[in-house]
Parts: sequence; C-alpha cells; structure tokens
Amino acid sequence: MVTITISGTPGSGKSTVAQILEKEAGLKCVYSGEIFRELASKHNMSLEEFGRYCENNREVDQELDESQLKILKNGEVILEGRLAGWLAHKNNIKAMKIMIDADIKTRAERIVKREGGDVKQREQEMLKREESEALRYKQYYDIDLKDISIYDIVVDSTYKTAEDIANLILKKLKI
Repeated sequence: MVTITISGTPGSGKSTVAQILEKEAGLKCVYSGEIFRELASKHNMSLEEFGRYCENNREVDQELDESQLKILKNGEVILEGRLAGWLAHKNNIKAMKIMIDADIKTRAERIVKREGGDVKQREQEMLKREESEALRYKQYYDIDLKDISIYDIVVDSTYKTAEDIANLILKKLKI
C-alpha cells in the first residue's frame, strides 16, 4: 500500500507535483489547501483573515485534521498539505513524507502567475500566512514547521521543475 504526503510552503509547487504523481502513480490526491480555501470562502474571509480567525478558533484545524487523518489511515493516497507529513508522523501512519520549498521570490512569482497580483504584495501575504500558521501549529500541536527531520525527501524547487521532483519521488518509490 502506497501513501504519500506532500508538504511545503505556499507556492513551492507541491500541488503541481501532487497532480503529476496522481497521474503517474495512479493514486487519488487530496488537497488540504482546497478544503481550507473553501472554509475561508464559506466564512466570507480572505485566506489571511481566515488564518487569523483560526488562531483563536482551533475547531477549524481540528475538523481539517480529522478528515486528513481518516484519508491517511485508509491509505493508497497522496495527501497534499502543510501538515500532511506531520499528521502521518505524529499518528504513526506509514507514508513517504515529502517536503518541498523554494525561495520566497520564486514562490511569490508562481502565485502571481497562478492567481494574479503583485510579487511584493504576494511576498508579504505569504510571510503573514506563514507566521500565522507557525504560531497555530506550535500552539496547537507543538510542531515547528522548520523541523524537516521527519521527511523522507526534502526538495528545494527553486530551480527544479515539478516533473523533475515527481520523477525523483517515483524513483524513490520504485514505481
């Protein structure tokens, strides 16, 4: 049974890599970011506003975590999300845990290409979002997102294509 978690910073390419793996490995992919965006929309809030809301309303993260844990326990899946690897690790769920990161300028440029906006503005939004998430995850779970020791593969995607990263993962899985 193959279970993969793909974690990483916003704009690092984790969703694109997950899409390629979904096709190449024949596994269903679940994107926790989409669920979070839908929840923000339901609350009529931007991602930044919703992130701040979540700092004082733990039940949102608990709901998201419970659904992700259920998905991980069923296996045969790619779970893409900031805490996906940590959820597997802390709950002793066997999974290949991937961490993808890139420099902030590259990540902001990717987000602008995908969603529009200004690079500097996107950098500031990402920094605020990452600060909010780091605070929540430390407070709620005692997780330091800078601790990458739990991951099987850590990739800097600044100068790599999503295809290169997916191929690296597939080779490690021997698929």
